[in-house]
Amino acid sequence: MASIEKFEDLEIWQRARIICQKVEELFQTTGVGKNFRLRNQMEGSSGSIMDNIAEGFDRDGNREFHNFLSISKGSTGELKSQVYRSYDKSLITESQQNELLELCDIQKNKIGAFMYYVRKTEFKGQKFKKE
Repeated sequence: MASIEKFEDLEIWQRARIICQKVEELFQTTGVGKNFRLRNQMEGSSGSIMDNIAEGFDRDGNREFHNFLSISKGSTGELKSQVYRSYDKSLITESQQNELLELCDIQKNKIGAFMYYVRKTEFKGQKFKKE
């Protein structure tokens, strides 16, 4: 694996950003934008997916990074549930639902695979280096 020096280089962060953009499109073009409680929840969970990847990466330790990846993965599940709620309330179409659910499923799997990599890697981070 090539050396990654910033979180923006991580595919899982790039994909999380796309999910946030898709969620924002829903706010602008569907009834989700007017359901302020659901909108705020979706804004929070979609943002949490990418934000926790970034925060964990910048913690400089694999154990902490793994924990933040776990939170990010959980936020992906939370967003999936909110997408179902949006569809059940007839705020989005079936095709909009399916697109977001597929993006979330791929994201969940990619985060899980990256968590496995982080657990198995020798590098433990700057804060765990012996002086």
